[in-house]
Amino acid sequence: MARATLTGGEGKGKLFTMIVGTGVDLAEVGRIQRALEDPRTGLRFRDRVFTPKEIAYCEGKRRGKYESYAGRFAAKEAVMKALGRGWGSQVCWLDIEVARAPSGKPDILLHDKTARRADGLGIRRWVLSITHTAAHGMAFVIALDE
Repeated sequence: MARATLTGGEGKGKLFTMIVGTGVDLAEVGRIQRALEDPRTGLRFRDRVFTPKEIAYCEGKRRGKYESYAGRFAAKEAVMKALGRGWGSQVCWLDIEVARAPSGKPDILLHDKTARRADGLGIRRWVLSITHTAAHGMAFVIALDE
């Protein structure tokens, strides 16, 4: 695990958190909406990409439902980028969950094989920022070794 230690000055001997990876993604709200509303594949797409808690959160929105889905989709993609892997044998959509702290702050929870991949890379904590407009959902993540 990489950590930097100051050797002189005021912070002598202090350990600092190191960034293991970063990821950013931009998702089109209209594209996510079309995928979710497709009569043939919409439910399958939703259930393969979003956890039950994410679905409940997005479906519970009176306004901005598709923007919320797009933001969560972008967050999952950004996490994959920070892990250095796309969706596949070591990283799964449902293993990446966007949760909300009681304060309302978004957070990343990893499960199963994706959690094991992050642990193997020394990732101990995530920082997540999500934003959206009517047209786009964007997320930025920082993976930390602390």
